[in-house]
Amino acid sequence: MSATQNQVPAPPSPASLPARRARIASALALVAVGGTLVAPGAAQEAHAAPAAAGKALKVAASKKGAPYQWGATGPHRFDCSGLTLYSYKRAGKKLPRTAQAQYNKTRRVAKSERRGGDLVFFHGRGGVYHVGIYAGNNRIWHSPKSGSWVKLDRIWTGSVSYGRVR
Repeated sequence: MSATQNQVPAPPSPASLPARRARIASALALVAVGGTLVAPGAAQEAHAAPAAAGKALKVAASKKGAPYQWGATGPHRFDCSGLTLYSYKRAGKKLPRTAQAQYNKTRRVAKSERRGGDLVFFHGRGGVYHVGIYAGNNRIWHSPKSGSWVKLDRIWTGSVSYGRVR
């Protein structure tokens, strides 16, 4: 064995310790909130959902099984826009009452840029007829129709657009 193989690396200099500790703390904080740590230049960084969008998504999911009722805005019964209004209100954001008004109030995002908590608007000849909260994997939380309940469903049509609550 050579002399260089037995050598122990020198400890970091005292001047580099605060920066190293800050990087470690940042990485631990990122892991704690479910983020991804990416080496610079290795890949594009994922865009995390803003705190309000993530909270609204969790609120909508917590209402799983709540019955549909036309015009209802919670906390125990919902129509489609009532669920999105209620979820975002609990997350500290104000939305208008109807699906069309919510569409008008949000910022459009491309399908490739959608993320959890974005609103998914369903379009027909008369405009926006339905809204849900994007949950990822081409699925939404929504309150679909009379006789149904809040549930997680696949997006069933291509006639949708995505809006981000500001």
